[in-house]
Amino acid sequence: MTAHDAPAFHFTEQEKRITLTGLMVVFLLSALDQTIVSTAMPRIIEQLHGLNLYAWVTTAYLLASTVMVPIYGKLSDLYGRKPILVTGIVLFLLGSALCGMAGEPWFGGLFGGGMMQLIVFRALQGLGGAALFTSAFAILGDMFPPAERAKFGGLFGAVFGLASVLGPLVGGFLTDHGSVNLFGYFIEGWRWVFYVNLPLGLLSLFMIIAKMPRLTHRAAGRVDVLGALLIVTTTIPLLLALTWGGVTYPWDSARILGLFGVSLVSLIAFILAEARNPDAILPLGLFKIPVFTFSNLAGFVIGMAFLGVVMFLPLYMQSVQGVSATNSGLSMLPLMAGLILASIVSGQLVSKTGQYKPFMIGGAAVLMLGVYLLTKIGVDTTRLDLGWRMFIVGLGLGPSQSLYNIAVQNAVPMRQMGIAVSSSQFFRQIGSTIGTAIFGTLLINNLHSELPKYLPNVPGMQAQAANINLGEMRAGGGNSDTGRQIRAALDQQYAQIEKALRGDQAAAQALTQSPQVPSELKALVANGGLRAQVHQKVVAEAASIGDILIQGESGRQALIRSAETPAALKTQLRALPAQAFATEQATIATAQRVQQAILAQEPAAVQQATTQALAQIRATLDQQATKLAAQVTSGMKQGFTAAVTSMFGTSIFIILIGFIITLFIPALPLRQARPVGPRSEEEPSPSSAD
Repeated sequence: MTAHDAPAFHFTEQEKRITLTGLMVVFLLSALDQTIVSTAMPRIIEQLHGLNLYAWVTTAYLLASTVMVPIYGKLSDLYGRKPILVTGIVLFLLGSALCGMAGEPWFGGLFGGGMMQLIVFRALQGLGGAALFTSAFAILGDMFPPAERAKFGGLFGAVFGLASVLGPLVGGFLTDHGSVNLFGYFIEGWRWVFYVNLPLGLLSLFMIIAKMPRLTHRAAGRVDVLGALLIVTTTIPLLLALTWGGVTYPWDSARILGLFGVSLVSLIAFILAEARNPDAILPLGLFKIPVFTFSNLAGFVIGMAFLGVVMFLPLYMQSVQGVSATNSGLSMLPLMAGLILASIVSGQLVSKTGQYKPFMIGGAAVLMLGVYLLTKIGVDTTRLDLGWRMFIVGLGLGPSQSLYNIAVQNAVPMRQMGIAVSSSQFFRQIGSTIGTAIFGTLLINNLHSELPKYLPNVPGMQAQAANINLGEMRAGGGNSDTGRQIRAALDQQYAQIEKALRGDQAAAQALTQSPQVPSELKALVANGGLRAQVHQKVVAEAASIGDILIQGESGRQALIRSAETPAALKTQLRALPAQAFATEQATIATAQRVQQAILAQEPAAVQQATTQALAQIRATLDQQATKLAAQVTSGMKQGFTAAVTSMFGTSIFIILIGFIITLFIPALPLRQARPVGPRSEEEPSPSSAD
């Protein structure tokens, strides 16, 4: 038995149970915080007024936590796991409390307002969250030999899967139903998304401080300050470039290219500095161990695919299937069930067989199959049909949640356990962050190309398609933002038509020159418009009636008997005395008076015709708005589905790369070793690093 096959410390069974419970609570908190905020963000933006800073709430957390992962790993090797874990929990809880208070009046204009306060406090949360993941896996390595770690690592993977599903569900529920009045003070529901961390975090903090051994390693060496700074200057510009590129700034802009350049120069400087530093924060010598190199590379790639799939499935369900924000977590239960089942079963099987590689390969293969099945979903896919596909995806994701860490722990020297585990987490988290940026950009680009194929030919709709709130698609028709936009556009068109019909020459000219206006409508405003048409009709009617009345009494009777004569005119004709037609001169005078009376009614006739025409146009536009809104909603669902499935198709190739890399991971057997007493750190036998 080599030194790295056995744990570094001896735990009693009670200490194991209490420590494991505390670690799983800590792990759940950290994993949950990465997903619980997403469903609360629309309400947060509404109250803190920061739509332009939306992405930074997530980016700040990822930046801070990703950069700190290897730093905490090195510190835990130097000063022990427990102090670092306790420090991380305290920072995480402090950040959670401050996030819940962001935008409160007593903070005033600190950091520039509520949204910037939330971003800064989320970064503080990230500083603490990085220690939670790193320390949890490192302590697991201290407690158990590799064969047993696989079993308990599977449980931690299941916790991560549970958090991926519970996060959106709990976040949506608290946001929708969590607002309360406590002692006369109103607390918005979204603030509980952060406050919920406090009781669980304090409980785990108490258990760890009171019951967990100190685990003081006191390895030789010192903190690599230069390496830590170079990690910051390498990682932050890279993540900023991937976050902004193609969205806020063009990929070929000087700002994005400059960020990539700074990241590349810092990476080269980091490699050169670490190669000469015996206390490197990321010892390059670890990359001489094939298991470490290929496991981390595969974990990096699988981490990209993981968020690329899981992050956008709730968006598809809410936007296309009409699932509410609160229920979106429930809709992810099949994926969670598959992930937890595969994570636990694979951990148990690895513990029994001592072999991890077959389950890594099998998991990646099943993951590819599951994502391929997701590329076949459509607008009419039911939740049940989507559910069994997600279950297969979960089965594929399950083994990856812990086995790559187990492989690394099995291959590295015990004295470098903390830095090795933190490096694995660092690569996975970098992969997840890069995956978020890449798949987010892919989705936006796919929307630009796919939506115009399915949207109706409405002026400006294609240009604005990608900016329409996809979450409003579930409202459908005129109740959605899209429906209101269409109705507002048609209301503007109606207002212009009304001006034109009421004599506005500029409006009339604009209508006649528009290629989108039907010819029937143009006829109402062209060449004098409706007013000229009514004038011609009134003049013709007056002339026709005059010609008939000139015939005398017989003409009057003919008009009275005619069904085409207006009722008001018939009444007027009946009231005429007999003397009105007694002589030729009297008949001519009577006919002229009747003609003048008809001509005098022209303004009223114009007003009546205009009102009737506008009412008909209003009804037609209302029908058109309803029809277009339905077509746009349907088209957006089809276009969004096409964009998402195309993105899933891209993720298959990424998973394939991870699958190929996994094939190169050496299959070192996990020895069934029993825990032993405290020991000094020893190097592994040469064979274990091959």
